[in-house]
Amino acid sequence: MTHVVHTERLLREGVIDAAQAAEIARRSRETMVALVVNSVLCVGIVAATLGLIFWLGSAGAVAFAGTIFLIAGAAVLLKGGEIYRMLGNASALIGAGMMIGGAGVEAARLYAENADVFLMIAGAAVAGGAFVVFRQGSATLRFVSGATMLLGGAMHLAGVGFAMSDASGLEAAAVNGYAFLLLLAAGVLLDVRLVTALAIVPFAQMLDTGTDYFHAMYVFYSPESTLTILQMMALTAVCIVVMRQGRERFARHAGILAILAVVVGNLAFLVGSLWGDQVGASLALDGPTWTEGMEWSDYQTQVEAWEAQFLYISENVFSLVWAALLAVGTFWAAHANRRGLFNAAITFGAIHGYTQVFETMGDEPMAWALGGLALIPLAWGMWRLNRYLSERQGPGQETALAA
Repeated sequence: MTHVVHTERLLREGVIDAAQAAEIARRSRETMVALVVNSVLCVGIVAATLGLIFWLGSAGAVAFAGTIFLIAGAAVLLKGGEIYRMLGNASALIGAGMMIGGAGVEAARLYAENADVFLMIAGAAVAGGAFVVFRQGSATLRFVSGATMLLGGAMHLAGVGFAMSDASGLEAAAVNGYAFLLLLAAGVLLDVRLVTALAIVPFAQMLDTGTDYFHAMYVFYSPESTLTILQMMALTAVCIVVMRQGRERFARHAGILAILAVVVGNLAFLVGSLWGDQVGASLALDGPTWTEGMEWSDYQTQVEAWEAQFLYISENVFSLVWAALLAVGTFWAAHANRRGLFNAAITFGAIHGYTQVFETMGDEPMAWALGGLALIPLAWGMWRLNRYLSERQGPGQETALAA
């Protein structure tokens, strides 16, 4: 498990010696540098691949250039040695990406009616072949085969998306659920947490939760705030169980997925705290429709009458429950040393407070006073509870100190 430690303090207290402190610092630095290098490499490969595909334009030119890159990369991997492996991986992946991406674009252009079927089958075939190579365990080809498997999987999901573009309701939820499971399996198999993190997108979209962009404006929308919160709480609970009982590899992926589930759940709380929620209203298929020539007031009357049949949870309930859960979640994450969950809880605690200042307490001085006074005994109680739990765990557990 990753921990936050102050090596200089541990060194002064005699917990570790100078050599151990230097080793901790070295490994931490290596981890950070490796993260930066891998991120730059992946972004460069994707950008170069897409840029070359659209710049060359024709399928023949893309296939020819992709073949050259792929052959050059394979030659470097087989003959170049360890020091040039990164360059070989990059060249091979650009070539594979150009061939796969170019084939997909060309199929969509020439065979528009059957492009979805082609993408599904071809993507599955590419991913399956790369999976076989990946499972053989060759260190030289492991990175390339794993990345090619992701390219094939992306191609397959693109075909599924085209085929089910008109799906709605349970069909759309099933498609997004399939994409979630596929991304989750790929992320765990390849041990790439970025892929696992992407799985939260289709999982949230099972209830139409998502984002959008307008000019100079990014939007998060959650038409079913309550159900989305319950959905993300269930996923977080499963991930916490895996983190506590599973192997280290599964625990790492469960940890990143839990953090993102907490993020999406908190954003759904933010939407609910501003607008409230008619539970299940957006999922119903028999809602009022706008017809040409209808007065806006008449349409609004129909909408209000229709929404009245659903359970309504007010924005005040969301605000209070959200605040309570943030307090509990922050304390638990700090005590359990779940740094990612702790950071998420603290961040959304600040967002919640900032929002409520302008939405609720802006012109109510007494609300400020009561809220501030309530936080003092809450902080004291959390401090005492932490000491009690630490004492029950026995020696070796560091107890948080009050300010």
